[in-house]
Amino acid sequence: MSATLTQLEINNTKVPLIFEEDNTLPIVSMQLIFQNAGSLTDAKDGLVKLTAKLLNEGTKKDGSVGFATKLENRAISLSSHAGAETFVVELSSLKSEFDYGLSLLEELLRDPNYTPEALDQIKTQTIGTLKRKESDFDYISNLKLKGMLFPNTPLAKPSLGTVKSVEGIKLKDIQAHIETHLGLENAIVVMGGDLNSSEASQMVTKVLALLPHVKPSTIPTMKPVAKEQTKETIVESKQAYVYFGSPLSVAYDAKDRYVAKVASFILGSSGFGSRLMEEIRVKKGLAYSVYSRFNINKTHSYFGGYLQTKVESGNEAVQSVKEVINGFIQKGVTQEELTAAQQFLIGSEPLRNETLSQRLNRAFHEYYTHQPLGSTAENLKKIEALTLDQLNGFIKEHHEINALSFSVVTGKKSQQ
Repeated sequence: MSATLTQLEINNTKVPLIFEEDNTLPIVSMQLIFQNAGSLTDAKDGLVKLTAKLLNEGTKKDGSVGFATKLENRAISLSSHAGAETFVVELSSLKSEFDYGLSLLEELLRDPNYTPEALDQIKTQTIGTLKRKESDFDYISNLKLKGMLFPNTPLAKPSLGTVKSVEGIKLKDIQAHIETHLGLENAIVVMGGDLNSSEASQMVTKVLALLPHVKPSTIPTMKPVAKEQTKETIVESKQAYVYFGSPLSVAYDAKDRYVAKVASFILGSSGFGSRLMEEIRVKKGLAYSVYSRFNINKTHSYFGGYLQTKVESGNEAVQSVKEVINGFIQKGVTQEELTAAQQFLIGSEPLRNETLSQRLNRAFHEYYTHQPLGSTAENLKKIEALTLDQLNGFIKEHHEINALSFSVVTGKKSQQ
């Protein structure tokens, strides 16, 4: 069966339910997804990620260990995590244990572990992670690139926060985020497994009834800076970590988004065989790996990529990226590249559609980007019918990706 979309009426608020019945295994899974509630809504840097961690610390009544024991005894998985735009609470178990799992979720929503001990523990874990990030040059280079592309926006800030910002987060900050963002107006339910839609609706309704009303809001759209710039950061390293990006004028709900997928695949997201990999690694031997993709989101879209090379060849690698991308825009792709991309994207489709989780995630993404359920399959037909002239016309229109920003975290070049 394919996924279906219904609207549940909860306390005079309509909440979408995306559901797929799958009797292959006696399991049930559910995601409560809150839009406009991810790390881009941080009131303090790192707050939303810390909020997700606190919800993984169980209830105030049972504590972290006691609540985890309840879950483990029934092999129930209950966890929270935060993305850039969304906040997700996920529950999965055997069908026979799902009612009990729902009761534990209800306990968690009623009584999060708002204790100084829980907060201190997750702060210590996060600060430890941030300390390790200080020597993670990929992390540093990518963060600096976001600051160059999206200055003075939430995207320029680290989603994990900084040591100082995390130290300053209080329980009342976490409580405020939960009470103002994890509510009915932001909720989308994604559910599937060994049950029918009527059972799913009844189960979900009980949980949703516990959620507060929140003021609907949207995250402002952020546009990347359109200028060529390079910033170098010198560290103790024998490698150069190069992250690059530029504007991409493709909206999340654009009708030609499927064309962008093919263009991105050929340019840099397909790994070996991509234009960037062939020119920079295979032909010139300048990088161990090089990758790029078109990042298309509701709040922001941009072209981004990275490569790693020797300190001495960093400048040449940067110049080569510029040349490859300019050539891609000016000359487009060949029929051979298009055919290979079509064959891979269409031929590998069954692997991206095997599991219930994959299908539900796809259905959610279709709904979230204002596409009808099942549009992914329709887009594959469009990819199959895509002509070389159509693709090259699209590529030529998007010359904005030539306005490249480079963040280069590198060591000192040896004096020779």
